[in-house]
Amino acid sequence: MHSALVVKYGEERLPRYTSYPTSPCFSPDVDASTYNDWLAAIPLEKPASLYVHIPFCQSMCWYCGCHTTITRGDRPILDYLQMLREEICLVSARTKAPLNIDHLHFGGGTPTIMGPKKMLGLIGLLREHFSFTSSTQIALEIDPRTLEQEMAAVLGEAGVHRASLGVQSFDPVVQKAINRTQSDEQTMQAVSRLRRAGVDSINFDLIYGLPHQTVESCIETTKVAIQMRPDRFAVFGYAHVPSFKKHQRLIDEGALANAESRVAQAEAIAENLLAAGYRRIGLDHFAWPGDSLAVAQANGQLHRNFQGYTTDACETLIGFGASAIGRMAGGYVQNEALPGHYAQRIASGRFAIMKGYRLSAEDRLRANVIERLMCDFQVDIPALAAEHGFDSGALVDDNDRLTMLESDGILENAGGVIRLREEGRFLIRAVAAAFDSYLLQSARNYSKTA
Repeated sequence: MHSALVVKYGEERLPRYTSYPTSPCFSPDVDASTYNDWLAAIPLEKPASLYVHIPFCQSMCWYCGCHTTITRGDRPILDYLQMLREEICLVSARTKAPLNIDHLHFGGGTPTIMGPKKMLGLIGLLREHFSFTSSTQIALEIDPRTLEQEMAAVLGEAGVHRASLGVQSFDPVVQKAINRTQSDEQTMQAVSRLRRAGVDSINFDLIYGLPHQTVESCIETTKVAIQMRPDRFAVFGYAHVPSFKKHQRLIDEGALANAESRVAQAEAIAENLLAAGYRRIGLDHFAWPGDSLAVAQANGQLHRNFQGYTTDACETLIGFGASAIGRMAGGYVQNEALPGHYAQRIASGRFAIMKGYRLSAEDRLRANVIERLMCDFQVDIPALAAEHGFDSGALVDDNDRLTMLESDGILENAGGVIRLREEGRFLIRAVAAAFDSYLLQSARNYSKTA
């Protein structure tokens, strides 16, 4: 049955559901004026989260799906940081008082490309304009190839709790094919520097489905990575979308695995992580049993946002920087994606919002259903529908996809209480899609399900 399911569903291109509705549904109807009103309406009694996007790298990894720009000079970075500072001031001036911050995440690109002093200054500015406490979680993404000792020390000094290190694969054949040469020694050195600086949680990102990747090379990479004892792993399937990310055209499509091979690679990685003592978290994360992600999952308090699986339960997420996405009670907003366009908007004293989405009551229900499925592999639709003031029939009646998934043995449906069977969990995105009322309206070329 497993092989048949892969053939039937594995080649489908579906969202990762880090939001609902997903970003292709965003439109210019939600603009800077909307954002202005939503910021002013943020309730001060509830904590918020911040995301800061640094869209620069020193070289392009051909598999990359992020909004990033290649630069080897300091001027573009310095100019961009000035615009970030101005945006932070614009946003904080619009809220009624300094917001209490639960989580701060730096993404990219390579956030540490700004250098130690600039990093310390930027975190300091955020602390001036927002209210941080000793329990505020600060995290950032790091390229281990460029992390110097001084930067690691500054991250510890600035109160960074967690660092996510891109590993992808230690196989030199795969590394050459994706233009990312990174030794296990470089990675181990980065881990050691961060640990010594007091960064107490380390995440590794691994990718399967890369060119020339095999089950054997995935196992070898995983075993080497486990020896470095990271607290968490995120294991993603490579999303080949060259029509959307033109640099991916440099990857040899003939060297990419089919859906069945991708599933075999993902399962091999998972088996080795589970054997080493990590717990499976949702679709693609793994963590030590005492890690906060594992605790949240056990307590039914796991969440999912643009950074993946998280303990962040905040309704408000404010995004800073080019392409950054924010979320508020009213809906989603996204900044201009190109750094130049973003800078022009901010320099003129305006918010850089280029599009967004206003949530309806039904959107909120569907988002809740999809999040619980993605986090728990089960959901009580009648109970959630009642909480949102809906009849569950709006989601389950005449739902042909749901019926097909049940018929194929992927899930059980007991009066609207949906539970995925163990062998069907790798197809959770296909199940979530059964409750996505906008999926067929989007022309976006998503990544493959398996």
